[in-house]
Amino acid sequence: MRLKSRFLVDLLLRRTEAAGGFAAVLARGDDTAGVILVQCSDRGEPGPLLERRFSADGKYIWEEVGPADAQDRESRANYRERRRKADPDLWVVELDIADAARLVAEWGALT
Repeated sequence: MRLKSRFLVDLLLRRTEAAGGFAAVLARGDDTAGVILVQCSDRGEPGPLLERRFSADGKYIWEEVGPADAQDRESRANYRERRRKADPDLWVVELDIADAARLVAEWGALT
């Protein structure tokens, strides 16, 4: 049984806030099976964009996606917009916490 996307997003929000960070849903996707895109930052400084996807072996993995330069805010915004247009079921979540990518990896291990 796979956990629903809405449940996973809620869990990520709670884990981030419990660790002293800020988390927000920028775009709500499909509650059941929406893909999750996480926009990481640390004290307002942009970090990686991470997307939860299926791997070839049928398990979920987290991949860094989007423009190579995380500091290019316009390119990041354009990437999110293109992804959202291509997949209206996509969740976009923002995390602002030190080492957000590590938190996502730990959270991903739970799912």
